[in-house]
Amino acid sequence: MTTEDFRRLHDGPIFVMPNPWDIGSARLLASFGFSALATTSAGYAHALGRADGSITREEAIAHAAEIVKATPLPVNGDLENGYGHDPATVAETVRMAIDADLAGCSIEDATGRPGEPIYPMDVAVERVAAAVEAAAGSGFVLTARAENYLFGIEDLADTINRLVRFQEVGADVVYAPGLSRLTDIAAVVASVDVPVNVLARAAFKVSELAEVGV
Repeated sequence: MTTEDFRRLHDGPIFVMPNPWDIGSARLLASFGFSALATTSAGYAHALGRADGSITREEAIAHAAEIVKATPLPVNGDLENGYGHDPATVAETVRMAIDADLAGCSIEDATGRPGEPIYPMDVAVERVAAAVEAAAGSGFVLTARAENYLFGIEDLADTINRLVRFQEVGADVVYAPGLSRLTDIAAVVASVDVPVNVLARAAFKVSELAEVGV
């Protein structure tokens, strides 16, 4: 499947995108009939006996390229915060992902700094805009992530505001991992005009997510 196929998946009904951590798990998941795969930075790090956040950009891109080659399915790359604070570095990371034949990637607004876990709004938006510009004309699907809830910042209004701003600068998909209430997910879906990605939780059935518009 191509990048265009991956983009069309987002225009259709809800679909599940599992996270392989190596070539073997990618091939196994593909055999189950999934339509796309997504790398997992945490899963890859843990498979190497390392902590989440310890993988370098070069390692992440090389790993993603291996997953791409393992199956015919399109692959979305978990590229953390773009492996750099400044927008130019984020843009470079996106270009590297495109060169590795990824169909899309996610860029998050988490800083990696314990004292200031989330980028200020304007900085976060500027970083997404740089990623969008880097992907322009390629068909690459750019997912912009608002990480508040993963860091204990349960501020739905700010999270939605960030996702709306990310959409406004061109993100193809928005994502707020960590939402634990279906009503909050429904509020996110109602606030944007682009597809919404959701982190799987045992509390939600896929059919329930589809009913609220995911």
